[in-house]
Amino acid sequence: MQRSYYVATSNPFTPAPSLNGRVQADVCIVGAGFTGLSAALFLAERGFSVVVLEGGRIGWGASGRNGGQMIPGLRKGAAELVKIYGEARARDIFAVAIEARDLVVDLIAKYNIACDLKTAGHYHVAAKESDLAGMAAEVSALREVMDYQHCRMLSPQDVRAETPMGVAFGGVEDTQGGHMHPLNYALGLADTARTKGVRLFERSPARSIDTSNGFVARTEIGEVSATYGFLAGDAFMGMLEPRIASHIMPVASYIGVTPPLESPAAIIATDKAISDSRFVLNYFRLTADRRLLFGGGERYSPDPPHDMAAFAKSQIVKMFPQLQETPIEYAWGGLATVTMSRLPHMGRLGSAYFAHGFSGQGVVMTTLAGKLLADAIAGDARGWDIFASFNPKPFPGGPMLRTPLYVAGMLYYALRDRL
Repeated sequence: MQRSYYVATSNPFTPAPSLNGRVQADVCIVGAGFTGLSAALFLAERGFSVVVLEGGRIGWGASGRNGGQMIPGLRKGAAELVKIYGEARARDIFAVAIEARDLVVDLIAKYNIACDLKTAGHYHVAAKESDLAGMAAEVSALREVMDYQHCRMLSPQDVRAETPMGVAFGGVEDTQGGHMHPLNYALGLADTARTKGVRLFERSPARSIDTSNGFVARTEIGEVSATYGFLAGDAFMGMLEPRIASHIMPVASYIGVTPPLESPAAIIATDKAISDSRFVLNYFRLTADRRLLFGGGERYSPDPPHDMAAFAKSQIVKMFPQLQETPIEYAWGGLATVTMSRLPHMGRLGSAYFAHGFSGQGVVMTTLAGKLLADAIAGDARGWDIFASFNPKPFPGGPMLRTPLYVAGMLYYALRDRL
């Protein structure tokens, strides 16, 4: 993370102390990323006392490392939701999920969070011609079933007018998409939550939790007692709560950032966020100071590459050979999580709520999860219950075999992309 562009360009932030001793609150949140910080803010606005425990530094997990792409909706598309749940139920799910984008934009405006927000739209580009039929079905479901009129099919000429990326057969534009500086968004949420009375503790990893009488989280030298707990650590939750650990799989991704480009519009014409349809997808955008930020590339092991900058550069030149002589100034990686169904895993175990497994849609969906958690604790669980009903199946293999099975799956899908 120290080699991250986001750290190098982060806003000033006063570090939080480590927890030392015993404290009490209405709600104890474990994890200070988008999910936990937004929940803390929304709970504090409703009058609850909140303590947040972060094992490392605030925002330094997936929330502060990701590509910053704001993609409306769920990873499971509208057409698939209709196929699984029927039109009426799918509309209910979509109506809640689509609130996430506006929720993030409104929070940034309301609290004046400086995070380089751009709402120029998102292009999802077809890497294979055979992907276009599914994309067309998705656009049809969005417009006709969900009454979501912000998307359209793209021709190959449309894509090339925006970016000279290698292979592009067309794709889908969502005009509600965009991008931001995710670490500064996280730090902005944290600072705002502090002004509302939320107590933040960094470098205070929860070592155990107890839900037998309320919620108790214990660190090495501290303890938080609360009425409710919220587990929001995502890929870094480990086996803190074994009953939910098997429902998510940590997935690594790596990002490289160039120096400021002489002609950034020659790479992305109108500042859109762009991703492709590969299983191991590529995603890229321009930063506020006109650098190319590029993530993706096939990696068959959860271990990071020896040279992240070289790994990132190899992926960039495949798509943009004209950048062969452009160096990589920043490179880093991190873990996010996916579920078997690619729908979030959210629910409750006694006094402990949890939310994770956002499967690539976490930049906006996590903030919505925080709001739904606050609503549920305040007595309105309608939105929370919709998402809790997804209940994705656990990954097979148990703790010993989950990673080898994941590697095998990545190899299979990478080969399928090539063919």
